[in-house]
Amino acid sequence: MTQVKLIGVTLSPFSRRVEWALKFKGVEYEFIEENLQNKSPLLLESNPIHKKIPVLIHNGKPICESMVILEYIDETFEGPSILPKDPYDRAIAHFWAKFLDDTCIPLLGKVLFGKGEEAEKSKEEFGELLKILDNELKDKKYFVGDKFGFADVAANFMAFWFGILEEASGVVLVTSEKFPFFLWLER
Repeated sequence: MTQVKLIGVTLSPFSRRVEWALKFKGVEYEFIEENLQNKSPLLLESNPIHKKIPVLIHNGKPICESMVILEYIDETFEGPSILPKDPYDRAIAHFWAKFLDDTCIPLLGKVLFGKGEEAEKSKEEFGELLKILDNELKDKKYFVGDKFGFADVAANFMAFWFGILEEASGVVLVTSEKFPFFLWLER
């Protein structure tokens, strides 16, 4: 019997990615809530380089970095594929996941936590990124066609957090009037 543990933080979008993938594949796992203010010996031993969550431990072996973990889960466990089988579609899924991680998440941080002019400029720039994503989704149900997968899991921070962040910060980022195809959030 395989043993799967996930070291994470319940409200972390990066931990959520891994949880979504495990649930999508039907994998039973133990969730170990990490205290990021007082990191556990298990986290420090499992991820000695970055000392960050999430960490998936499968049969005693740690795997770090959420996107790497998603690929590992997809290749290791039975169940529906997270990554498309078609090489082109797989490349597109990787592209959007990287775009979300490298471009959208850092800019969203500036929108929410920036001050004054920086926050306003970042909000405008983020609006432009949302237009790009909205345009990408206009003829599709999900990022790579009609099947939920890798890029959608990577984008979970939007689906999970937008409402919470908008309410907490007072910054409204997505409306159906501005982004009509961004119904993806509801799926």
